[in-house]
Amino acid sequence: MQAKSLTPAARAILDSASRLFYEQGINSVGVDTISADAGVTKKTLYDRFGSKAALVVAYLAERDTDYRDWVAGMLAAVERSTSDGVGDAKVLAVFDALQSWMDEHSPLGCAFVHAHSELVGTADHPAHEVIRNGKLWIKDLFADLTREAGHADSDSLSVQLLTLIEGATVLRSISEFPEALPEARRAAAVLLRAE
Repeated sequence: MQAKSLTPAARAILDSASRLFYEQGINSVGVDTISADAGVTKKTLYDRFGSKAALVVAYLAERDTDYRDWVAGMLAAVERSTSDGVGDAKVLAVFDALQSWMDEHSPLGCAFVHAHSELVGTADHPAHEVIRNGKLWIKDLFADLTREAGHADSDSLSVQLLTLIEGATVLRSISEFPEALPEARRAAAVLLRAE
């Protein structure tokens, strides 16, 4: 189901589920709680989404789309702000985008990190594909941006940058290290200069 074409009831269900899953956890929130919060019947929830697993997928897929749009906006702003070539500025802007995204939309940490930890015992849960694809998208984005900036080994560099940003994301998500992403950005700048 495309989030953009949701019926009003489905939109209310997804909004409630997204907030509740993020704030309380996927495993601790049942469909009764979601349907009550959304002001719909449990039957309506199942009619619109089919299962709780499908609702989890819709929640994560919408967050992924929103995050990608957020990053694209940050990259476009970097391009508009410089008349010369942007070089590594766009690579580093990915770190800035994640920092601002987490400040504004993920104060409790990364929804994907939390979802993965909750669903790790359910290897066949369809949400794992959304999580995996989101992380691969960041790696591919880094590969494209480093190639565009003229780095020779963009594939290897993209994995190194992904390791930095994901490590910082996890550190910020599960601990009291709000400076994890700015520190990872500084490490990325050093890495890019050395390449």
